[in-house]
Amino acid sequence: MPLPSSALRKTLAVALGAVTLLTSACATESTYRPATGHGFERSGYSDRQIEDNRFQVSFSGNSYTSRDTVEKYLLYRAAELTVQRGYDYFIFADRDVDHRSRVYSTPSVGGGYGFGGYWGPSWRYRGRGFGWRTWDPFFGDPFFDRGVDIDTIDKYEANAEIIVGKGPKPRDNIKAFDARDVIHNLGPSIVTPK
Repeated sequence: MPLPSSALRKTLAVALGAVTLLTSACATESTYRPATGHGFERSGYSDRQIEDNRFQVSFSGNSYTSRDTVEKYLLYRAAELTVQRGYDYFIFADRDVDHRSRVYSTPSVGGGYGFGGYWGPSWRYRGRGFGWRTWDPFFGDPFFDRGVDIDTIDKYEANAEIIVGKGPKPRDNIKAFDARDVIHNLGPSIVTPK
């Protein structure tokens, strides 16, 4: 028996709401949590002990996470780890932010070689309604059908090596941070999974 139109509209509205919720949840910045995933898909923090008072700490964001957020979460993780291990302050011995990019095309674009046996910037791609085609920068605009979309996705990962210590932080070292002050000041802006 077919559903009445009002019941059908309600069902469709609920389904559309669920799909919207699922897709919007995927399109958000990384939350502060232990790392999951591998390679380019990795997101979250990780750390490991190198010596008694020395640790390597990192935070990797997803493609929606800004560099500022990645650096803030790294700083917060360093402070949290310091307190968890019973120390009061930490010093950055080394700190860096890696920026990686990936280029995606829809439909897929593959690299190739130019004419005459010489290497050249030419591409083969599958155009809508045209099948496989070749693009070469020396022969004008190949994307007259605009059937290929190219997107660049940027991703940041912050890494640091920290030295932890007890007592007040060294006043003469600008790379030294009071762990409890960092947690107190950054804590309200840290987004954790729900």
